[in-house]
Amino acid sequence: MNRIIVITGPTGVGKTRLSITLAKKYNAEIINADAMQVYKGLDIGTAKITNEEKCNISHHLLDIKNVSEDYTIYDYQKDVRKILDKDDNKIYIMVGGSNLYIKAALYDYNLKDNIINNNYDDLSNEEIYQKLLLLDKDIVIDNKNRRRLIRALNYYLENNESINKNDNGNKLLYNAIFIGLTTNREKLYDIINSRVDTMINNGLINEVKYFYDNNMLYKPILNGIGYKEVISYLNKEIDYNTMIELIKKNSRHYAKRQYTFMNNKMNIKWFNVDFNNFKNTEEEVISYLEELI
Repeated sequence: MNRIIVITGPTGVGKTRLSITLAKKYNAEIINADAMQVYKGLDIGTAKITNEEKCNISHHLLDIKNVSEDYTIYDYQKDVRKILDKDDNKIYIMVGGSNLYIKAALYDYNLKDNIINNNYDDLSNEEIYQKLLLLDKDIVIDNKNRRRLIRALNYYLENNESINKNDNGNKLLYNAIFIGLTTNREKLYDIINSRVDTMINNGLINEVKYFYDNNMLYKPILNGIGYKEVISYLNKEIDYNTMIELIKKNSRHYAKRQYTFMNNKMNIKWFNVDFNNFKNTEEEVISYLEELI
């Protein structure tokens, strides 16, 4: 029996709405798969589902941490597996766009609790890259991608081998169906731009200002798209219009990275969303699932 339905895709394509429809149909519980939505108070900028929208359906791993608390991909892996292993007869729906978290939870990713987690705040990207080359002279990596550089360096220091040799994470451990919602690029970018405008109108700046005024600028806020740009605005480093354009641009770039990961790392059945009549998309997905569940 396929017990897990994964709903993924870029922002704004209807993942949350579809998850509620499927949860009602299959008497399922929903597991959050958005790394930012685990944090309390990060609501507008993450487009977090509201209590009313939940329709009394059980949701897991939402609002479980304060922004001051660390929550790693290893923590997420443990928490998801604890939920999934609790009831063999229950159907669960994982919904969100943090695809590395999804893969870590469902595949044979060998993660460790005590991994080296140095952020190298005192080093530039080039300095981290040179430090990595001293250890791993054959490393193939984008030397402008700070997050990947840090991960590769920490991985080598922890395991004494190149991250390029790390081939774990290819075996699916659970019976899962992967559903992807998509649309054409022009439509997606229009959706992203519109969603950013809506977030601003709904009070994103005030949401960030609460943490800013209370000296609570921890990693999730400093790194999160929509949050870091507002902080730059509050610091008077950029003006209002530049802030909005940066949020839109960074959101579009993130959507492109999401597609790259999803297409390369997961076996996803893609559905083009009918935005004029979303029910058509829901029925198409359900028809597909009925053959598998």
